[in-house]
Amino acid sequence: MDLRKLKTLIDLVQQSDIAELEITEGEERVRISRFGGAVAPVMMAHAPQPMMQMPMAEAGELAPGVAEAAPAEPEGHTVKSPMVGTFYRSAAPGSKAFVEVGTPIKTGETVCIIEAMKLLNEIEADADGVIKAILVENGQPVEYGQPLFIIG
Repeated sequence: MDLRKLKTLIDLVQQSDIAELEITEGEERVRISRFGGAVAPVMMAHAPQPMMQMPMAEAGELAPGVAEAAPAEPEGHTVKSPMVGTFYRSAAPGSKAFVEVGTPIKTGETVCIIEAMKLLNEIEADADGVIKAILVENGQPVEYGQPLFIIG
């Protein structure tokens, strides 16, 4: 999908009372959702998987299967995705990953690649430290602002 068209759609959602907009062109599908005033586009090149329904709970109680507290993420600097795309840990299938948990890293070193609209974008560390956690699986779609790594 054309970037100008995507920008126009995002502007449309921001300027209106629309909470979500979904458009399909051939095999490409774009869903733009507004959460808390922010607009986040999500692009998919294949059919979506059905969503699981969670049982509803009465006011004041947790739904069955919902944990009391979310597991704590390691503390440190979070490297976030600068774009929507597909996350890759290495430059090519079968090659060594850019970083592993425990890898020392310096600002500007490549930590992963995000493929967006057939372009491979190298994502660089924006802090010095050691990789404490990798929060995304190889080949997984990511959204703008989604946490990718924790650097300690």
